[in-house]
Amino acid sequence: MKDPEFDFYDRTSLKSYNLDSAMRYQLGCLDSLDAYTRKHCENVATITCRLCEHLHCEEGFTIYCTICAYLHDLGKLFIPPSVLQKTSKLTDEEYEIMKTHTTIGYNMCMKDLKLRPYAAGAYYHHEALNGSGYPQGLTKKDIPYEAQIIRVADEFEAISAKRQYKTHIGIIDTLNILIQNSEPLKPKEGIKMIIKDATVGKIDKKILKALFKVILEDTEYEIVVRSEYVQFIEEEIKRLNEAEKYYKKYLSTNSESKKEYFKQGVEMYLRKSNGETIDNFENALNEYKISYKNRKEHIAQLYKEAKEIKKLKV
Repeated sequence: MKDPEFDFYDRTSLKSYNLDSAMRYQLGCLDSLDAYTRKHCENVATITCRLCEHLHCEEGFTIYCTICAYLHDLGKLFIPPSVLQKTSKLTDEEYEIMKTHTTIGYNMCMKDLKLRPYAAGAYYHHEALNGSGYPQGLTKKDIPYEAQIIRVADEFEAISAKRQYKTHIGIIDTLNILIQNSEPLKPKEGIKMIIKDATVGKIDKKILKALFKVILEDTEYEIVVRSEYVQFIEEEIKRLNEAEKYYKKYLSTNSESKKEYFKQGVEMYLRKSNGETIDNFENALNEYKISYKNRKEHIAQLYKEAKEIKKLKV
């Protein structure tokens, strides 16, 4: 059994909506994006779809919102690689260039009849409820709901993912950052940006609560998947422990007949399909034991994360 590769951004929800046919053209537009940005767009779309489900959005809106999310960073196609792929913090000038991806993406969508219905995702996904966002500095009443949802998905994915210019930030730390972003900014924090509505934060608290549910679901699902693999490892350790018992007897006897008997006993427990032999199975046993220990620790950490997620409040 192969060690499972857990995909945090599970596509089950997307498949259930049969988006392939609806999005074939739109997805083709992402082919020219760099690998990181394309993957980011796919992940944001997946999270957006699941947020819509937890927000009890109608199916038509969920599909529409998901497509908007796929296209939200389309404008980055025309951001210079020196800015888009910079490995250190952007300068103020470079940041202004980066911000133009919203209007560029919007114009690209508006010029294409098939993309025009989804222009809101590209244009508004960096607007903030308190008016501190861009490109227009709109407040909550003027920001399309789909953009409000995409912003939460976008922020979560961007902060938690491994970027070129920063280290990976854990799930709980990411969610705590989003909680801060959902709270009204205090004057004493010395924020230089213009806040048009000091009564709200940057992102919607209801959408953030839905994100908590999505992340908790994925964490609990990962626990199940990894626990199943740990059970497999336990069985493999048990099997190779039996082989080791025969092997020790094989080494300790001087009788050729007994030696052959114990050798056959060892081989009875080995998987030739895995390349196991009497000469190397102990290495496999040690690797399984190390793997078992590491995965048990990982699962314990996941349980801890799930417990912490349940305690989060907005």
